[in-house]
Amino acid sequence: MQQAHLTIDPAFRVAPVRRRTFGGFVEHLGRCVYTGIYEPGHPTADADGFRRDVLDLTRELGVSTIRYPGGNFVSGYRWEDGIGPKQDRPRRLDLAWHSTETNEVGVDEFVLWCRKAGVEPMMAVNLGTRGIPEALDLLEYCNHPSGTTLSDLRVAHGAKEPHDIRMWCLGNELDGPWQTGHKTAREYGRLAAETARAMRMIDPGLELVACGSSGSGMPTFGEWEATVLEETYDVVDLISCHAYYQEKDGDLGSFLACSTDMDYFIRSVVATADHVGAKLKSRKRIDISFDEWNIWYQSRFQAAAPGSDWPVAPPLLEDHYHLADAVAFGGLLISLLRNSDRVTAASLAQLVNVIAPIMTEPGGRAWRQPTFHPFAQASRYAAGDVLRVEPVSPLYDSAQYGEVPLLHAVATRSDEGVTVFAVNRAVDGPLSLELDARGLRITSATTLTDPDVYARNTADDPDRVSPRPNENVEQDPMRVLLPPVSWNVIHLS
Repeated sequence: MQQAHLTIDPAFRVAPVRRRTFGGFVEHLGRCVYTGIYEPGHPTADADGFRRDVLDLTRELGVSTIRYPGGNFVSGYRWEDGIGPKQDRPRRLDLAWHSTETNEVGVDEFVLWCRKAGVEPMMAVNLGTRGIPEALDLLEYCNHPSGTTLSDLRVAHGAKEPHDIRMWCLGNELDGPWQTGHKTAREYGRLAAETARAMRMIDPGLELVACGSSGSGMPTFGEWEATVLEETYDVVDLISCHAYYQEKDGDLGSFLACSTDMDYFIRSVVATADHVGAKLKSRKRIDISFDEWNIWYQSRFQAAAPGSDWPVAPPLLEDHYHLADAVAFGGLLISLLRNSDRVTAASLAQLVNVIAPIMTEPGGRAWRQPTFHPFAQASRYAAGDVLRVEPVSPLYDSAQYGEVPLLHAVATRSDEGVTVFAVNRAVDGPLSLELDARGLRITSATTLTDPDVYARNTADDPDRVSPRPNENVEQDPMRVLLPPVSWNVIHLS
């Protein structure tokens, strides 16, 4: 039996649990919006056309913010297309995902949906094909009370009160040559800085996110962040990170350790940001918005051929996740929490149907993917402060990351007690975890596991992979048996 040990001490505090760590993402991509959150005529649709079953699952998932409307989509988006009477809205070609955008859902509908779901809206502006004037127009439309052409237009469209959107992304992934309006770091940095200064003239209290690299594997990674922050350091609050992971060539051991790469990504961006701050002799600190992260089998995606049809809301990127995906996903969540001193916001990409924790049938059922459960449990139970825990664990050799520990874990502490979130990366046996937490006792433990690491949930079997009570618990000393390839939540009080 492999043994691991974890010491929990409330004095070893990392940072407060950031509610914005549990953000989500809704992009006009595939079926995320249409037949995802919005489907007039669906049996559960409300008077505004939103699916109540998806709203219920969104609340259960516990997302705190939703980033919108992209993603790659935003770099060609004209926000004005999505306001006013729906019958008058233009249909446009979406170059990002080779689709036709009907614009039935726009900024007003999105904010209305956020209010129903109880989440904070997070808006991205188009700095790919557009620039400062359009960003200022959107900000005025959304946030100015009334008395100007654009704010009065919002009122005329039925939104009397300002949307009061506080967090804004200055474009998306403009380091990527796939992005409409792709720019060099210097070009983007100058435009982002000018846009940020102008937006702050309307509302100095906005929280602004500059585009970081779209992945740590980009050839410009590091240099991009340094150049962009040299231009924007004084006028932005955060810089973004984006990362996606998948199992490659049957290498399950490396896949389960993919959070090792996320940790490297975060450390590298923090070091670069702090270097720029020191170079500029600034006492300000730039934090990270990890506003795209997930398991995504990008190798399965095939872009549409030029000249082919431009369908409306085609099924795209509809990965059907299994247990191993959920455990790797849980490891990423643990890394985000462990880095809460610098990662102050994050967005799971995406919410519904598109590489998502929630799946739907058009006109039919909605269900939870296995990745739903680690996110929902972390959002519900991570509270108070993140504690620094350094697991003592056996190591194993991974082809991609070298030696990594079998145990990946974090703990949070609130007035309710301590919660430990732990992943056992071992593929061939359980791990006995001993907890040293003086004065505390284990009150409950749950485990997400399955004899088949590739077990999935379906509409017909929606609860195949779900958290179950873990009965393998001892109190003196405190021990929990973690099954192989498992996500675990342990409560102490």
